[in-house]
Amino acid sequence: MSRGRTIMIVGNGEVPDGASSVIDAADLVVRFNDCRSVGSGGHRTDIIAVCNTGRPGLAMLGGGRWKASAPVRQAREFWCVRSGAKFAAMRAGLAETHPDLDDFCDDYTVGFESFSRSTKRGFRVVPAAVHDQVDHDLAGFSPDPYVVPSSGLIVIADILSNIATGDDDVVLAGFGHIGWQWHPFPAERRYVDALAASGRLRRLHSISSSSQGA
Repeated sequence: MSRGRTIMIVGNGEVPDGASSVIDAADLVVRFNDCRSVGSGGHRTDIIAVCNTGRPGLAMLGGGRWKASAPVRQAREFWCVRSGAKFAAMRAGLAETHPDLDDFCDDYTVGFESFSRSTKRGFRVVPAAVHDQVDHDLAGFSPDPYVVPSSGLIVIADILSNIATGDDDVVLAGFGHIGWQWHPFPAERRYVDALAASGRLRRLHSISSSSQGA
């Protein structure tokens, strides 16, 4: 009987000491945006999930630095985390509640798709239904008011729903659940802990305890 894949989802937070070789040995490694996890978090990069709206999307596509970076050159596929249509529908509401986020819904999906196609790499957009389901599920973890879930949580949910099979081992590293104030990070931590407790995924804590869940 063949074993499933090890799918490593590596956030941009702190990675356990000595984890580099474990991450690089995975069958599939997913990183985010500018891949700050590369180095202490290994080097293998199969997929880069990008925040394709607002300032992060504009920064990655502009200037050429992101496109020329080692992990971007290595990646074989790019995923846009945000549905342009969903974020366009959010624009009017955010103008009332968060007027400082006037460029938050600006959509750069076409730029990422063009880059992917021109460099002969794969490309996909995470379905808006994943975002909707995450919002629904987060409600059970008493989130404070938030704008959107983090890209990391969207990708975790997408992989569990659409990519991983029942035999695959989904492992997280570099997820500190801290950052931008309008992501519901405390609720996201509780949500991920519940996924780990149910056996849907596990956290990579250290080399010696990498087989344990959170």
